[in-house]
Amino acid sequence: MLQRFWMGLGKLLAWLLLPPLLLAAVGLGLGALYYHWKFSGPVAAEEQIPADEGRYTQAIIEDAIRIVEQHRDNTRVLRDAHAKAHGCVKAELSVLPDLHPELRHGVFSEPGKTWHSWVRFSNGNAYPQFDATRDARGMAIKLLDVPGTKLMPGRGHDGEQDFVMFNHPVFFVRDVAEYRQNFAAQASGQKILAFFPSWDPRTWEIRHMLIALNTLSPAPASPVSTTYNSIAPFKLGPNNIKYRVIPAPQNCPDYQLPAQNSDLPNFLRSALYQQLSLDRMPACFALQVQRQDPSRYMPLEDTSVEWSEQDSPFVTVATLKVPPQDFDSREQNLFCDNLSYNPWHALPEHRPLGGINRLRQAVYLNVSAYRQQRNAASTP
Repeated sequence: MLQRFWMGLGKLLAWLLLPPLLLAAVGLGLGALYYHWKFSGPVAAEEQIPADEGRYTQAIIEDAIRIVEQHRDNTRVLRDAHAKAHGCVKAELSVLPDLHPELRHGVFSEPGKTWHSWVRFSNGNAYPQFDATRDARGMAIKLLDVPGTKLMPGRGHDGEQDFVMFNHPVFFVRDVAEYRQNFAAQASGQKILAFFPSWDPRTWEIRHMLIALNTLSPAPASPVSTTYNSIAPFKLGPNNIKYRVIPAPQNCPDYQLPAQNSDLPNFLRSALYQQLSLDRMPACFALQVQRQDPSRYMPLEDTSVEWSEQDSPFVTVATLKVPPQDFDSREQNLFCDNLSYNPWHALPEHRPLGGINRLRQAVYLNVSAYRQQRNAASTP
């Protein structure tokens, strides 16, 4: 009798679970077909600027300034993102001596050329938090003494070329309009509205919510042990490209980082200090580019879409070496805090492309100026 009871209960549960499972399978299948149709080429090889982008950008600037005021640290005004640095370190970026002629543009135009630079490693959050907290991680490279007229001349960065990245291949919004809605909801503390702005399912951004959750990843063992991506596209001469920086330990002497105590609030800084300052061992990376193939689904205006490496593989254009050094001093940390990185600190050959990059130009400029003005006014 007990056996019949369990068999009957099993059948009942099967009948109860079968319809939602079938419905879920049909939904996944339809979703896969929809995205296969939606994410198919060809795409535009030129920028397409929406009419309302300027209005959305101004609203985002106002929200960003509101956030830096909310997150100010005593008397200092912090960045609206990537507020916590693990360190700013000196580095050398060397163009490959045998770089293909089609990629020799801008700072890569001279094979074998070495550029001195500052590299900033950071967490992504707008408020400094424990490194073990799930978060995005950032890497920004500033090449120094770069000749030529820049895209934003006369603002104190005329000798610089910046590359700004973080450790996920895509962004959780597609364009400036969605960024405005998402950012406004988060700035107001209504995070659920960031991806579910109304009761209408057609406005829900479930795929982008999943991207955001994946972006908040566990901390790497060290800032120098993870890959950093440009997310948005850029020019490289006549090419439309995305770039990334990957660890290249094969270019450095063998080194094994001792285990770090990840319960410490600043263990990523400690890991960087351990390798560069205590053990006096360098860190090595490769800077790579991926060219757009407009016949494939590799859009310029949608940063939530990853360009397929099968359609267009990444190619190394330069190596980046961070030599052993002492970087964790009060003076250098203050210098690091005041460093301003902007993808528009660039030569025309490296012009940023797409709506999110156009947004960056305005937001970075306004927030950086506001932050430095407020910090200068509060410095005794």
